[in-house]
Amino acid sequence: MSAPSIPSDVAPTGFVPILDDQLFEHGERLKDKVVIITGAANGIGKEAAIRFASFGAKILIGDLDVVGAEKTVSDIVASGGQATARKCNVTMWDDQVELFDLAIQKYGSVDVVIPNAGIGEPESFLEVKLDKTGRPQKINLPTVHVNLTGVLYSVHLAQHYLVVNRKPDTQPLKAIVLIGSMASWQAFPLAPTYSASKHAVLGLMRSLDPILTLRGIRIACINPFFADTGILPTPLKVFLAGCPLTPVPRIAGAIIYAASHPDPATSGCAYVLPDDGPVFKVPREEFKAGVYQLLDGKLQTMTGIVYAIKYATDIVKIVAKPLSALVIAVGLARVLWFNRKTLWTFMDI
Repeated sequence: MSAPSIPSDVAPTGFVPILDDQLFEHGERLKDKVVIITGAANGIGKEAAIRFASFGAKILIGDLDVVGAEKTVSDIVASGGQATARKCNVTMWDDQVELFDLAIQKYGSVDVVIPNAGIGEPESFLEVKLDKTGRPQKINLPTVHVNLTGVLYSVHLAQHYLVVNRKPDTQPLKAIVLIGSMASWQAFPLAPTYSASKHAVLGLMRSLDPILTLRGIRIACINPFFADTGILPTPLKVFLAGCPLTPVPRIAGAIIYAASHPDPATSGCAYVLPDDGPVFKVPREEFKAGVYQLLDGKLQTMTGIVYAIKYATDIVKIVAKPLSALVIAVGLARVLWFNRKTLWTFMDI
């Protein structure tokens, strides 16, 4: 898994590229650390759990997919690591409390928390359903419940459990690593609740960083583009052919880098993986309060993208809804990829 270089006209000013051989350079700091990770039955979570365990970390997985989670545990144990899995619905408060309690009971502490469990947008926010009387029905918001409420529960609990049994007068490794998305930066018109949830995750990281820093807890947010995981349906993978997907091992590497780096100044950073190239670290000082004002001043550069979105929207009126939603999602992915220079301009604040 080699990281191709990024041309100077595409790489954003002020962002720090992190090559693959640098992602695990502080992995030895994870030995005997206790890592709680949700959604590790497959995909990014599974890869991250296995990677953490390879450095001697003790892994506790919380997932609704118990069979998949147990398979991850088996893979870790077969390689000589330590891991445990527990059924956990991240939208249920008691499930999460029991997960954290189990970590204390079994391993004695919690050192790294990764609220990785997430879903796409299974229900359309854009379609208003009416009952028999013509009254709008209450909308279900599963994406918000899993991607935001579940993350808030995990982070809220982490504030407590990361300091349980913490030895005084020491500077141990204590970290929270959030999983954002490129949708944390750029809105996806056909996935408004997904975009909202991922924007919120990035905002949560930025809000908590100064407070957690005073408590000796680091926090970061990983923001990948589309990756070849279970959250990406097979038809979409087919249509995305030609758009480089973000390698799952590289995303896991970014998570480990964010959790294990010894420099406190790396807390509050975002890590961006916009394609199949290297990870980019966005230092906290690169987040400017006026970023959206700058975006407003660059709307002229978005003409092509706006046209593409308008064209895709019109397709909805022509073809069947299930097919059109998929086609438009693919179209947007391609538009974002082939207009990545513009996106970098947006993020170059």
